[in-house]
Amino acid sequence: MADVQPSVLIVDDDTSFAHAAADYARERGFDTAIAHTLQESRRAMDAHPSDLTLLELSLPDGNAFDLLGELDADAHRRIALLSDDGSSEVAERAGRWPLLDYLVKPLEPEHFDALLSAASAARAVAPRWGGLIGECEAMRQVASYVERIAPTRVSVLVTGESGTGKELVARAVHERSRRRGAFVAVNCGAIAPDLLASHLFGHERGSFTGAAQRHAGYFEQAHRGTLFLDEITEMPPALQVYLLRVLETGEVTRVGGSEAIPVDVRIVAACNRDPQQAIDQGQLRADLFYRLADFILPLPPLRARGNDVVLLARYFVDQLNAEHGESKRLSADAERILRAHHWPGNVRELRSAVQRAFFLSDGPVVDVHPVAHRAAQADANGAIVFRVGMSYADVEREMLLRTLEEVRHDKTRAARMLGVSVRTIHNQLARMAPPVRG
Repeated sequence: MADVQPSVLIVDDDTSFAHAAADYARERGFDTAIAHTLQESRRAMDAHPSDLTLLELSLPDGNAFDLLGELDADAHRRIALLSDDGSSEVAERAGRWPLLDYLVKPLEPEHFDALLSAASAARAVAPRWGGLIGECEAMRQVASYVERIAPTRVSVLVTGESGTGKELVARAVHERSRRRGAFVAVNCGAIAPDLLASHLFGHERGSFTGAAQRHAGYFEQAHRGTLFLDEITEMPPALQVYLLRVLETGEVTRVGGSEAIPVDVRIVAACNRDPQQAIDQGQLRADLFYRLADFILPLPPLRARGNDVVLLARYFVDQLNAEHGESKRLSADAERILRAHHWPGNVRELRSAVQRAFFLSDGPVVDVHPVAHRAAQADANGAIVFRVGMSYADVEREMLLRTLEEVRHDKTRAARMLGVSVRTIHNQLARMAPPVRG
């Protein structure tokens, strides 16, 4: 994680305001520079591009719009326009430029804080290893762990709530390793148990109904690379025994075959449950756990990552802007709301909320208002209240999710309680929520 300080350039002929703003930014960890004219600002921008520029509308040698017309479009995103004139005409003209913000003096501290936060975010979401973004201490620790363990051969078990980025960490480990093979990801909970063996280890032609040709499994596909086993606690215990043997011998035998095939595969596994609890409940074999957990790497939930939620939201907005040719930005209110929300779905929930807000916004400002994704709520006794008008699909979905929560995601117990087969549980989960990376 980069430790370089973000920078701010204040362009204003009001020397009192300029120096007060510079002092305020400096106290918050920014490098600062001051210019009092357009000419001085041009020299400052050429010499040291800043993460944020506060630009007064009227300056002794011209108008801020003159300077904006000279700059590349990307530079506009780092500029906030200041003015003593709050008239609608000025605001309308400012709105034609893809500015970071347009503010009327006096500048309120919370507005300045929002601008500084935006500048930090812009720097923070610049290059990141493995696609991971974050400046909090917990994510710095994750980065340190990845750097240390990636070049080794140790197996890694990534733990954390759903949506915290376990696959991104697995990819980061692979990218920073010296392995030249492929990165192959498989969600053990998204494949029917009777098909998982052939997906992992491959099968020979004719080994079972529908096996029309020989198939190389994920282990062979990941030869000399990394195999990411997500939701490892969802793997059937009998299959865990065979997985352990493969890890110990370095050989796989395809379903229906007899030849032992050598494979050189680095394993990164993940689970969103407490591994010890999974062992106690028979969902994870202790011997397999010890083989997978040479190094345990825990990921923090988004609610524990402080201002990272704003950095991530701005990153998602930037991605959407690039994809759709827009120049939108988060509002100051959105940043406050982002920090206040609990984010039970973590980064995956945040990404969905930002995307929804992005497409619903008619102007350049994106207001994110997290919505409850649950259509029904359970009371303390486990009863679910359904609203009139819910579709059968929603009722079915909520009953399944609530039952899975009650039995700590034990699909066999959930199937017994609901009077359906385990395969039905797997099939419905696959239909409702196809695997989402991150």
